[in-house]
Amino acid sequence: MNPGTILPGISPIMFGIPSPAATENSKSAAEIPRECDRLASMKTRGDLGRAIAAYVLAYYPRDLQQMKGNFSEKIRDINPEYRKRLEETTTEYLHGTYQNVRLMNQQGAFVVMKEIVADAAPAYWTRVSQQCSTGNDEADQLRFLKFLLAGFCMFVQCLPGHPAGMPFPGGVRVEVIEEVYYCPVRTMANDVDAALCPFCPALQTPAIGYLKPPVNASEHRKQEFIRNCYDFHNFNG
Repeated sequence: MNPGTILPGISPIMFGIPSPAATENSKSAAEIPRECDRLASMKTRGDLGRAIAAYVLAYYPRDLQQMKGNFSEKIRDINPEYRKRLEETTTEYLHGTYQNVRLMNQQGAFVVMKEIVADAAPAYWTRVSQQCSTGNDEADQLRFLKFLLAGFCMFVQCLPGHPAGMPFPGGVRVEVIEEVYYCPVRTMANDVDAALCPFCPALQTPAIGYLKPPVNASEHRKQEFIRNCYDFHNFNG
């Protein structure tokens, strides 16, 4: 496959199969647009984190298991080796993010997070409202949970919507280098309605064979490295 190929399974909407558990503890999906408006109004990362936590913690861990099962069913026909790596990364992401939300809320971590939320956040929650308005309560509630977890990563933790190590077709993956996140498909899915890419803080991986920048370099040195790579090493191999 081409490295720029976006599998349907990598979209946030991939967990949209109904879950009985989701209806036991969540509000009606009809309330999601109003809840998205509230999330869009949050000014600081801490306020947004606290608001997201209130929604996320209304779900049960078994909802995450349902999402994982839905995802596995969605990608059952792809290459087995790639499917296994994708399932492992996705499972770690879902459970890890859920636990981060729970622990940060329990420890009061949001109180000290006074940084202003990224400018892209309101547009993101508008997108979420649109994607979670199919009229199917169960499916919309699971989609909402998926977008809540992704929003928490991107706008509260300032992490990519797809975690470091997330594999993509062609053998490329999300990487973290010198505390900067790079995604090989960052700029390739802006026309996909459910894609996280337009809101993700990761940078597009330079098309330079994924060379590594110098270790412990200054910001100036990093920029010089990237500029030189584009000028003299614009190859992928």
